[in-house]
Amino acid sequence: MRHDKAQRLLTLARMLAGTAEGLTLDEMASRLEVGRRTVERMRDAVREVFPQMEDIDDPPTRRFRIPSGLDGLFQAPTAEELAALRTASEALSSSGAQNRAGALTTLEAKLMASMRPGVRRRLAPDVEALLQAETIAVQAGPRPFEEDDVLARVREAIKSMRTLRLRYDGGSTPGRMRDVVPFGLLFGRSNYLVAAELVPGQAAGPPRNWRLDRMGQIEVLDVPASPPEDFSLQDYADQSFGIYQDDVEDVVLKVLPHGAEDALRWRFHSHQSVTQNPDGSVTIAFRASGMTELSWHLFSWGDKIRILAPDRLRSVLAEQLKLAALALTPEGGVRNRRNAPS
Repeated sequence: MRHDKAQRLLTLARMLAGTAEGLTLDEMASRLEVGRRTVERMRDAVREVFPQMEDIDDPPTRRFRIPSGLDGLFQAPTAEELAALRTASEALSSSGAQNRAGALTTLEAKLMASMRPGVRRRLAPDVEALLQAETIAVQAGPRPFEEDDVLARVREAIKSMRTLRLRYDGGSTPGRMRDVVPFGLLFGRSNYLVAAELVPGQAAGPPRNWRLDRMGQIEVLDVPASPPEDFSLQDYADQSFGIYQDDVEDVVLKVLPHGAEDALRWRFHSHQSVTQNPDGSVTIAFRASGMTELSWHLFSWGDKIRILAPDRLRSVLAEQLKLAALALTPEGGVRNRRNAPS
């Protein structure tokens, strides 16, 4: 128990040293999942060990931080943390995300260089043992496109809040030059820039997904551009079951009793509601777009699931089943793929 308390105090100290603007007591309590009185005692205990803690007036409340950071004695990573970092880097690399894999590899090198030699020698055998015993199961799927120059220019535009000009080899007029306001990046089966197109004489359009592998001739313009203040990339991503955005609909799925255990361990959507029914089945409800991607996922549930709503999801799934059936014949012909996002 004493060890647990010391660990929680060190966790709080790291939080306070890792923030530039400081944390309020309510923010500390929320992150540590403790009550207000408890976090007040923890703050006072941390101040005794780190008297450099600062109080920052931020009416109607007050913030706290440790401005000079923590000594390396308190910051040495564990073997589990180093192994997780290496595994994450290798997983990104094997999926084709070389840019982000390289960033994690560089971070690992910086961590190792900052550690005392004795600590490195002590951790090395445990890290190696964990890496030998753990690996990532590589799943079939497209390799995401991550060209260094494209990502660098997109990130430059996002950080500097400037307009991005690019040739886009997709959409209804492929190859056309476009000026866009960059909102953020979505990484997944394919990688996308979320951006609004600028049309001369008109207000910026709604955010759309632009595939990075279809971009060329990218240039960061000296023209200010930023997303609306109330835009949240996470909220935007949560609108869709996957990546593709279309009409947001109320989805209700019933998982039959022989699939209920799997359903209770599965997350269909970040804002889903789950109801366990008296007959042993489970009802999953959420609001999302991306019915085509959802229909693809429903294939993996076999006979365990039923679609209660919306009707369009049933239609999309039926169409996808027809398209999939063509794989059973050597010459199935070419079908209209109007439901497949491009």
